[in-house]
Amino acid sequence: MRSHFKPFLLFASTALIFLFATANAFAVGGESASKPSEALFLVQIILLVVAGRLTGELMVRLGQPSIMGQIIAGILLGPSILGLAFPDIQAMLFPAGEGQKSMADAVGQLGILFLLLLAGMETDLVLARKLRRSAAGVSLTGIVIPFAAGFALGEFLPETLLPDPEKRLVTALFLGTALSISSVKIVASVVREMDFMRRNVGQLIVASAIIDDAIGWVIIAVTFGLARTGAVDLLTLAKSVIGTVAFMAVSFTVGRRVVFEIIRWTNDNFRSDLPVLSAIITIMGVMALITDAIGVHTVLGAFVAGILVGESPILTRQIDVQLRGLTTALFMPVFFGLTGLQTDLTILSNPAILLLTAAIVLIASVGKFGGAFAAARIGGFSTPEALALGCGMNARGSTEVIVATIGLSVGVLNQQLFSVIVAMAIITTMAMPPSLRWALARLPLRGEERDRLDREAFEENSFVAKFERMVLAIDESSSSRLAGWLAALLASTRQMPITVVDIAGREQHADVLEVSERHSQKSTSAEAIAAIIRERARDLYAAHEGEGIKSGPHVTTFAQDGPIEPVLSEMSETGHDLLLAAVEPLTAADGGFSDTLQTITRAFKGTAVVISARGILPQRSRDLRILIPVSATERSTRAAEFGFALSQAAGAQCAVIRIEEPRQVAALPRVSDRGNSNDDAFRSIKPIAEYYEQAPEKIVQRGGSPELAILRHARSGGYNLIVLGVSRRAGDTLSYGEIAETLLHTADRSCVFVETELPMPATKSE
Repeated sequence: MRSHFKPFLLFASTALIFLFATANAFAVGGESASKPSEALFLVQIILLVVAGRLTGELMVRLGQPSIMGQIIAGILLGPSILGLAFPDIQAMLFPAGEGQKSMADAVGQLGILFLLLLAGMETDLVLARKLRRSAAGVSLTGIVIPFAAGFALGEFLPETLLPDPEKRLVTALFLGTALSISSVKIVASVVREMDFMRRNVGQLIVASAIIDDAIGWVIIAVTFGLARTGAVDLLTLAKSVIGTVAFMAVSFTVGRRVVFEIIRWTNDNFRSDLPVLSAIITIMGVMALITDAIGVHTVLGAFVAGILVGESPILTRQIDVQLRGLTTALFMPVFFGLTGLQTDLTILSNPAILLLTAAIVLIASVGKFGGAFAAARIGGFSTPEALALGCGMNARGSTEVIVATIGLSVGVLNQQLFSVIVAMAIITTMAMPPSLRWALARLPLRGEERDRLDREAFEENSFVAKFERMVLAIDESSSSRLAGWLAALLASTRQMPITVVDIAGREQHADVLEVSERHSQKSTSAEAIAAIIRERARDLYAAHEGEGIKSGPHVTTFAQDGPIEPVLSEMSETGHDLLLAAVEPLTAADGGFSDTLQTITRAFKGTAVVISARGILPQRSRDLRILIPVSATERSTRAAEFGFALSQAAGAQCAVIRIEEPRQVAALPRVSDRGNSNDDAFRSIKPIAEYYEQAPEKIVQRGGSPELAILRHARSGGYNLIVLGVSRRAGDTLSYGEIAETLLHTADRSCVFVETELPMPATKSE
């Protein structure tokens, strides 16, 4: 343990030496240190970042959220600690002049917006909708009780504790809000750290905190509008309430699509570094300005912007990493450090203030715990579950700190009340992790929870679930129409955006078609396939309404008159990771794949799926009959997942077939699950079938030619779609091996060749 803390102590010692050396330098500077200084601004930022990192690291090692360490860092550097021990040094490092303070405060204000943007991105609306009844009950009861108690406390506070007795109402509203809202960031981080995020109670705690946060920022926004006037003005109140409702309504309808289109267009058309990040910051800024214009706080605009960005079906992981790095490294330690700097805990030496702090902590804890506990018990949860909910909802942290900062900035909280609220936030947040650990450790794992956790563990390693954007390379062939149908099946359940690229006539008609005519032809073909996708998606929605099928994926058409290689290469770099290639002819006259198909698959850097339509395609999705050849390889299990995903979305029948060569054990024509429980091939696909709620027929056939055995059974069983897992062979020529190429040339029914692993790069001969 000692060796584990040596680097930490060395880092801390270096930081302290730097602090005193810097203070001495400014002391020597004398008069210049009292004027706004860029050098002093940089010193302040460095101190807040370094101290916040050190204390945050210490808190994490003690099982506490790092945010608490950042606030404590500010307290250590503020009047509570450094100001007591070395008042001259503290005054030189953080002078009271408005000019110098405004420089760091500007970074802190940006920090609030970025924190709310990230909080919105972390808001899981699907989870909140799923548990909306239970979560709403827990959240509303847990808000109303402490809010009422906090509001009543504000109404009865002595005038000596109020910054402006004429604004008592707004001060009471701020107190009620600060005592009643849980911090979703703290709650989610603790629940996630304890590996309880996917447990029933863990989900309910987070969902309730999400609703808490959403309601809280609306209350804060409206209260801020009141704070601007200092009294209840009905016209101002109506403007704030109606404006907030209208803003939320437009944001979650038209705004959701607009934000996605901005992200998609920026990502697909800009070539400079991090263009999507710039677009998101712009979206956040515009929405914050809108909320400011309607008379509510900018934090609401940033929070809603984060929710919409988080719901974008593309690039969410990349966006989250980019934003989180800057926010975590700079804005969070600066904002929370400045909060600690403004907190003067020396006021607690006053018995009246100490008593007020204890009363606020008691009201906040008992009110929140009691409200959540009562709602959980009324909702039918057991006592251990209700205890865990009560403990989990009692975390304040970042939300209360932001509320207190806003209240201080608009003059409805004074330094005393601000410090009391921050102290309450620190105490309740630090008490939450150990109490929640105690409560969660006593919760038994239910059977349905175990099944769901197994399903979610499967999703983490899923072959199909990893894809975010799909591109279709099509022409006017029947294979392209089949590709459009299959794309709708894959994308509708996952809301995966689809880009349709028409390459018809690119080479064959280049000598007889004018550029404008070729452009028109491509647009027509692409729109035709897009129409098929939308029509199939509507059919799926009608057939499976309420069962997870959404209204349909976002479809974009793309016409390109130049070479296709740079187009597909650029798409690979803009988040497209799944290619459905469906162009005719698929084969060349001398055997193998056509030059066009080879060009397409060579240019695309992600996973390719080659689609060949043969025979008569069924008119309805449920008339598909899918045959999936399997073996005990990872390649076949991934292809089986692809086939099961299609089968589940279509409501179709499927079967898996294993071909045994003559030298293997003699096989039965059909086998049951029990008879083949020890068979590696069937055993490997069993959890995949269960995840996709499929019960495929299992078939074993014997033969020396697997491809002929597959075709023979496909004909005898009436299967109209064969899904085969393939791997691209190394070399300059596209090849999937003998079985795939034989099926490609001889099959009289449709085939889907799923690349399940990328090829190894070909080595150059000397």
